[in-house]
Amino acid sequence: MVNIYDILKERILVLDGAMGTMIQQYKFSESDYRGNRFKDHPSDVQGNNDLLSLTQPDAIKSIHEQYLEVGADIIETNTFSSTSIGMSDYGMESIVYDLNFESAKIAKEAALKYSKITPNKPRFVAGSIGPTNRTASMSPDVNDPGYRAVTFDNLVIAYSEQVNALIDGGVDILLIETIFDTLNAKAALFAVDSILEQRKISVPVMISGTITDASGRTLSGQTVEAFVASLSHIELLSIGFNCALGADLLLPYMKRLSDITDFYTSAHPNAGLPNAFGEYDQSPEEMKELILEYLELKCVNIIGGCCGTTPQHIKLIAQEVNNFKPRNLS
Repeated sequence: MVNIYDILKERILVLDGAMGTMIQQYKFSESDYRGNRFKDHPSDVQGNNDLLSLTQPDAIKSIHEQYLEVGADIIETNTFSSTSIGMSDYGMESIVYDLNFESAKIAKEAALKYSKITPNKPRFVAGSIGPTNRTASMSPDVNDPGYRAVTFDNLVIAYSEQVNALIDGGVDILLIETIFDTLNAKAALFAVDSILEQRKISVPVMISGTITDASGRTLSGQTVEAFVASLSHIELLSIGFNCALGADLLLPYMKRLSDITDFYTSAHPNAGLPNAFGEYDQSPEEMKELILEYLELKCVNIIGGCCGTTPQHIKLIAQEVNNFKPRNLS
């Protein structure tokens, strides 16, 4: 088995781009989302992108392969919201195992296909573990600051179900991403740590937070330094940031993170900031120029794209990383 730690010593790895951006291009209808299996489901499911791993698996595999074709080393499973908490919005808590298992299986098949095509460039699957739409450390009710919409234990149960299914489906990495509340992430890490110990296996873990605005803090108020300190208690493959900001605005925080951590670092910024219609206008060429500074400053070991990024964005980034040495661990 190829060791990703060894590869990271030699070169910068490329993560894929946005899944949602690519799914939007298909313009799937409510009927397409439902497929045959869920044609009688009592509530609307259009917009539940994770469900497409069960109802439109060929489309999901095609998206993975498009990113692999242009040079992605790591692809993320289509499981960002695949917890019982995330699926409760659609009344689909009962299919969480299937969502994660099948999504991992689809991605793994695509990764193995391209690993055979480029044996000197093995491909990896990262199980995407999103933050859920609830926060454990803040109240959603301004009139009741002590109220919590979810507990730590609730999150551990939900994440445990997701993690077990992702591992069963064959992921190579577990990626806890878009962290806006570090307490949620701690619950995910607790679940991961417990499961790996129970199963007596080792799976590399990536974590990626979100700086929400120009204050340079996460939504729950942590600075870069506090974020790193809070989550460095277990062995990680990498720590980094994604989403919320474009590459230009994210760079200063990545530089700070790179200076204070002994783990590998990752970044997958958005293609700029959304316009008035919620769309991302930054071209692949524009994003590539901004990413060049990350490479020149040697502040990343893994680089990719988040909202608004396409295979064309990743293609240009993948071409550039070959010209640069990876960031050295201190």
